[in-house]
Amino acid sequence: MTGIAENQENQVTGATIWLTGLPSAGKTTIAYELAGRLREEGHRVEVLDGDEIREFLSSGLGFSRADRDTNVRRIGFLAELLSRNGVKALVPVIAPYADSREAVRKRHGASGTAYLEVHVATPVEVCSVRDVKGLYAKQAAGEISGLTGVDDPYEEPESPDLRLESHTQSVQESAAALHALLTERGLA
Repeated sequence: MTGIAENQENQVTGATIWLTGLPSAGKTTIAYELAGRLREEGHRVEVLDGDEIREFLSSGLGFSRADRDTNVRRIGFLAELLSRNGVKALVPVIAPYADSREAVRKRHGASGTAYLEVHVATPVEVCSVRDVKGLYAKQAAGEISGLTGVDDPYEEPESPDLRLESHTQSVQESAAALHALLTERGLA
C-alpha cells in the first residue's frame, strides 16, 4: 500500500522535549545524545539549540525578561509546528521563567501535541566549574550581568515530567532515562 493509507498506518508521532536548566547544566549535550539514539531507531528528530535559535531566529532580542519570554515563545511555536508534523523536537533552552514555559506547554496542549518538560537540575556550583561558554567567568569578572541563576532568576520547574541530575550521572545515563520516559509515554 502506498500514499495516504500507508501514512495513516505508519503514523509518526511527534513530540516536544523541552530541556530546561542553568547555563552549562548539560541540556544540549544530553539532547544530542538522545537525538542520535532516536535517529538510530528511525525517528525524525530536530535539536532546536538555544544558541542557534538566538543567532538565526531571535537575533534582535536581548536578555530582558520580555525578550527572553519572546524568545521562548518563538522557540515553542517552532517546536510545536515540528512536533505536530511528526518530528521529535528536542529543545535544550534555559527558559528561566515558569510562565514562559507554561505558555509553551499550553500551546502544545491546545493542538494536542505531546510536550515533556525535563529539568536538567545541575547545581550552579557545578555549572560554574563546567562553564562551557565562559559565562560564569565573565560574570565573576564583571564583564557581563544578567546571568541566569547567578544575578538573574531561574525558576525551577515545580513538577517536570523528568528531573535529570546531570552532575551525578553520565550523559548516556541521562539520555537513557529520558528515552525510557519517551518509551513509557508511547513516544519512542
